[in-house]
This record gives sequence, C-alpha cells and structure tokens, in this order.
Amino acid sequence: MPSSEVISPIAPAGDAELVAACLAGDRNAFSRIVERYQRLLCSLAYSATGRLSQSEDVAQETFVEAWRQLASLREPDKLRPWLCGILRNKVSRLRRDDRREPVRQADTLEAAAEIMSGEDPIPDLTIQHDEQAILWAALQRLPELYREPLVLYYREHRSVEHVAAALELTEDNVKQRLARGRKILQEQVLAFVEGALVRSTPGKVFTISVLASLPELVTPARAATVGAVVAHSGTLVKTTSIAALLASISGVVSAVLTLRTGLDQARTVRERRAVVQTTLLFFFGALGFLVVLFLLRSAAFRWWEHRLLFAGICQVLVLASVVFWPAALLRTMRRMRELRSAERVAHPEAFRDARDQVGSAAGEYRSRWRLFGVPLVHTRFASPDAGARPVFGWFAGGDRAYGLVFAWGGLAVAPVSVGAVAVGLLAVGSLSVGVISLGTVGVGLLALGCVSVGVNAFAWLSALGWDTARSGGFALARVAAEGPVALAEHTNSPITRKILENPHAERDQMIFYIVVALLSLVPVSYYARAVRQRLGGAKK
Repeated sequence: MPSSEVISPIAPAGDAELVAACLAGDRNAFSRIVERYQRLLCSLAYSATGRLSQSEDVAQETFVEAWRQLASLREPDKLRPWLCGILRNKVSRLRRDDRREPVRQADTLEAAAEIMSGEDPIPDLTIQHDEQAILWAALQRLPELYREPLVLYYREHRSVEHVAAALELTEDNVKQRLARGRKILQEQVLAFVEGALVRSTPGKVFTISVLASLPELVTPARAATVGAVVAHSGTLVKTTSIAALLASISGVVSAVLTLRTGLDQARTVRERRAVVQTTLLFFFGALGFLVVLFLLRSAAFRWWEHRLLFAGICQVLVLASVVFWPAALLRTMRRMRELRSAERVAHPEAFRDARDQVGSAAGEYRSRWRLFGVPLVHTRFASPDAGARPVFGWFAGGDRAYGLVFAWGGLAVAPVSVGAVAVGLLAVGSLSVGVISLGTVGVGLLALGCVSVGVNAFAWLSALGWDTARSGGFALARVAAEGPVALAEHTNSPITRKILENPHAERDQMIFYIVVALLSLVPVSYYARAVRQRLGGAKK
C-alpha cells in the first residue's frame, strides 16, 4: 500500500497541505488532489473538445504535468486556478494542432429520441459512441460562455456554488448563464444531455490511471521549505516506532522467560507436558494474533476501498484480546496450581527433596526487613500449590505478584510492574495496563507496543487512542491520528504533527521508554536464572 494515504472525513486537508505532502514525495496526497479536481478539469476539457475520451486524456496529461511542475507553484492555496491554467494551455495547443471538428459524424438532434427509446439499455458508467455524438451536437450549438457553466453544473451535482467557484464568477452570473444556455437547448434534448453528462463523470479508474502515469517526483532545493513541516517529524516518528517495537519485544521475551521457569519448577511428566503446552499456546497464540493483525493491515493496503472494514475488524480483535488474554492466563495458572497439588498426592516420590517442600527456603524467599508490616522483598521460586496466596511485598516476584513498589511475574500488579500481564503506573509486559504501558499489547493513558489502546496510543500495527494515535498500520483517534490508515479529526497533516509532537520533551520521553523496555528484562532474567539455580537440579 502506499505508505501514507489516510481517511479524513471530518476535516479534509487544504490544497496547501496536500501540496506540501506531495513535495515530500507522498503520491497518495496527490491522489486526493486528483479526486478533488478531476471532475472540474475533465468538464472544462470536454466543454472545449467535445470528446469524452479526449477530454479525460487532456485532463490526465494536465495532472501528470502538474506533478512534474509542482515545485514551481509558489502559492499552494491557488492550486485550482493553476491546474485550470495548465489545462487551458493544453487545450489551446490541441486546437492549433487539430483544426478538425470534435465530432464529424454527429447525428442530428432528432435522432436523440430514437436512441433514447431503443431497446438496448444505456450503461451506468459510460455512454455509447452514438450518444456522445448526439450530446456534442447539442452542446456545440451553445457558445462557450454558456457551455462551460452548463457542463460544470451537471457534473458538479447541480451546484451553482461549485460552478461559481470553479469559473471565478458570482452565483448570480452563473444562474444567468445557465438560464440562457437552457433556453438555447431544445427541451427534449436537455433531459438527454443531463443524464449523459452524469454518466460520463470520471471516477476511481481515472484517478488510478493518473497515479499510474506519474513519474518520480524530484524535489528541488526551493521546494524543501514547502515540505519542511512534513519532514520535520521524521526523526520523532522513527524514535516512536523503535520504542514501540522494543516494548513489544520486551513483552514477548518477558512472557517467554516467565513461562519458561515452569520447566525448572516442574517435577513430574504431567507438569512438564503442561508447561510445554502452555508455553507453546501462549507464544504461538500471541504470534498468531500479531500475524492476523498484520494481514488485516496488508488487506487494507490491498483493498483500499474496504480499509474501514479492516480497521474495524482489527479493533474488535484488539479489544477482545485485552479481555481474553488475562482471563486465559489466570485460568492457566490456577490449573497449574491444581495440577501441582494433584501430583504431590499421585507422585510423592517426586517431591521428597527438601527444596520441593511447601514453604522451603529454596522455593520461597521472604526478607526479614519489613516496612509497615510488609516484607521488603517477597519472591516465590517454586511452583505454588492450590490455595497458595499471591506473593506480596514492597518488591515482589512470582506467578502472581503484588508489590507496593515493584512486581514481576505471570501476573504483576505494582506501581512499576513487569510480567506476562502487568498492571501499574508503569507497566511492561505481553499485556500491560497502566498510566504508562509498554508491551505487545499496551493499554493506558500513554500506551506503546505492537498494539496499543489508550488516551494517547503509539503502536507498530494498530493504535486506538481517545485523543491521539500514531501507528505504522491502523491509527484511530478522536483528535489526531498519523499512520497509513488513519481516522480522526486531523489526519497526517501539519496540524496532526503539531498536536502529536512536543519538541521540548517528547523525544527524551521516547528514549526513556526505550531504556525502560530494555531494563524491564533484567528482573525477569534474574528471576529465571534464580529458579534454575535453586530448583533446576532437583531430582525428577
């Protein structure tokens, strides 16, 4: 997919913003220019040439030449008259080169009734050759003074305001010319002309043809200033992407290390089999989830007209994962505790080692130092039995860890938390929920990850933000969104980037998040190593 085409149903970008984006190399911004003015240019060209195919060729050549010469446009706000000027120059050259009548074999006006009453249905999107001849035979009778407003009027959805703006006339002048033009045309032909003009309006195929004909745009030095706003945020976007990717990687590594400790904690064949199955289930489940989102992103790029549908499906899956993931993890940990208790009864010989006794020093550590009655450090290294309470301390680690300062584990809840599911003010994990959250899926006031949901969301694949969102795939927000498929009040414009960036702090903040994402692996790695040292050598 083009890298930055977006949706902006609330506040369409102005001509100056689109020109700036084009000069920065954004072909999709130029496609919006084509869609905005293709009807105007094709109508003016048709009014001058009388041939639908030729008028579209001239209009297409106009857009291609405009793309090449875009850097010479000194006043981007005057894009429309500039395009019209290029078109009129091309029409003038065409007339000099070809003095022939636009349609030599035009039928008489009386033949219109016979064609209109024929048995063959008129196609919806194109008009037949004979109809073109009759249409021009009718319009040719009008002076150009009246023909241009009439053609534009029916191609601009019968809008006097649009015609007046396009021809730089007052609305009263347009109404007068339309009235005079209608009077010249015979009543029976007028209805035919109206319908034929509507069917001849250029659409998506024309836009695609223009974009396919565009050469590479070489931005000259004098255009650098115009595109400065677009390029200004490039470094920041890269920094954000790196932070989101590292947060995602740290979340995956954290989950794998947390679950891997189960292999060292296992004492029976059933426990080891359950640990392997659980590890594979969560790892490949998370991987499969990300692959599905990536495919949805690719599908949106491939079938652009259905991008909103794919964006909606993506968000449904994301919100479902936020509910399913912790529920599945808690259920799995409960079953593992029940399995440990059942295996103690079924295979007591596997738990005779002193390190495998409930509450052993090797299996659990609780510091003597306490603050307000709470252990300074409380860590459980062994797999817990059914009914075991969560680990609780100022610094806590285990399958379920609740810390007053810091916690790490399968489920970690603390002001600063690291785990498969982490909840806190600063949370890092496969699924992180917090004021600041970093992980494979991040949910919070400020969320970063492969997927993020929050007030301000930054992500690699999908960002869903209440205020702002930035993503390499889907970006949906209420105020501002930046990404290949973006939906918000402001999307991929200088205004968007002004809203998203904080030149005094944002870059430093992103660097801080990168450091946090990397440092979060330290306690998890230490915990996995400690489990292996304490319990990995136990007799099976």
